[in-house]
Amino acid sequence: MKRNSLAAQLGLRIGLMSVALVAAFSAFGYFMLSQGLDRIAKSALESKMTSFSHHIAASTSFEDVKSKSHILVDLAMGHTNLYVYIASPSLPASPLLTIGAQADRFQPSAFPSSNELILKDWQSEPTSLMLTGAQTTQLKDGTSLTVYLTVDRSSDQELLSSLLKWGFASSPLILLIIFIVSWITVRQGLRPLTSFLRVAASISTDNLEHRLPTTGLPSELRQLADGINFMLHRLDNGVQQLSQFSDDLAHELRSPIANLMGKAQVALSRGRTSEEYREVLESCTEELDRVTRIVSDMLFLAQVSHPAALVHFEPVCLQDELERVKDLFLLTAEEKDVEISVTGRGTVRGNRLMIQRAISNLLSNAIRYCPSGSTVGMHIEQNSSVARLSVGNPGSGIAPEHLSHLFERFYRVDKSRARSEGGTGLGLAIVRSIMSLHQGTAGVSVDPDGRTCFYLDFQLKTND
Repeated sequence: MKRNSLAAQLGLRIGLMSVALVAAFSAFGYFMLSQGLDRIAKSALESKMTSFSHHIAASTSFEDVKSKSHILVDLAMGHTNLYVYIASPSLPASPLLTIGAQADRFQPSAFPSSNELILKDWQSEPTSLMLTGAQTTQLKDGTSLTVYLTVDRSSDQELLSSLLKWGFASSPLILLIIFIVSWITVRQGLRPLTSFLRVAASISTDNLEHRLPTTGLPSELRQLADGINFMLHRLDNGVQQLSQFSDDLAHELRSPIANLMGKAQVALSRGRTSEEYREVLESCTEELDRVTRIVSDMLFLAQVSHPAALVHFEPVCLQDELERVKDLFLLTAEEKDVEISVTGRGTVRGNRLMIQRAISNLLSNAIRYCPSGSTVGMHIEQNSSVARLSVGNPGSGIAPEHLSHLFERFYRVDKSRARSEGGTGLGLAIVRSIMSLHQGTAGVSVDPDGRTCFYLDFQLKTND
């Protein structure tokens, strides 16, 4: 067994517990057997004393007792371990009648005379256990005789001694069997953990598809397997998202970097005028600005993607924030001949700057895709449990197959158009991360007439 083996440790503990229980039951059994033998011996001695006392009480004198001694002998027949000693209370050392082999070191004077039966245990040579009962009985002539009945309990003592010797002799084998059975039982019970080990050994960042089998497992291990499978599922999703994100990020950064290198190489291929260098630098600045915005958005996403981030929450009036964001985009809206309307009122608890960022991203997209001469509507609805902020604009709408992917990083419905208009593809992903930090949700819906509406749902805490 391995030193740090769980099966060995559990088997050892179960074995020790079993040994303790066996020892306790053995001690209890030994005690009960000893008490039972005592009760049997005393009960048999009391019954035999009753018979002797009854016969002696029916005798008229000492001589009558002697003449009928054969009756007393018959009463003692069949009890090879019984010794009968009958004497006068005044002369206990001079027996009137004895039956059976005299017990060594038997001293009648050690037993007081009494009309009630007195029982006493004592030791004889060689340390044999004896039980003596003494009782004084009156004859019909008024004289008294004391009957001493002594039972040799050596057989009982040998039985208990043999039981102890057998127990101590067999205890090593019994202990070994207990430990082996305990270890095998525990190992069989922990066998499903080997399948856990195989699955764990086969898991890597390239392959997270393995799952633990849950059929036929005990409830404790089944709960553990379900928890590990759920963890693997989340890790698999996270790794896939990270891999996809890395690919998308590399793709997004490759274009501006390639443009920068191409323009710089062309500019350096031959001599240029100051105006030509200025045009190249302005073009490179635009590409660098795009890269800067991508990096800035990435840093912001990293900040809001961690729930443990220290973000200050306070009561936020949504109508006031809509008005502030509206003022920021008035010039952009006028350039596209688009109007912005704000309706409704509501208050939530959150981070004011992050909510402004989410509203700005939605409004920027709405203005970008809103036809000239139309209106972008921002509306607030609030009930007892949810405050909904929606930003909608008319247009050609969005195909249903794109709706479930809009909030993914770098996802674009029209990639060429979005990139040409300076979008980074991270605006809606930032909105979703901000709402996740606020324990809310972000969604989108498209009406049959093509009107697109993005909405933010803030959960309101109610007092029970």
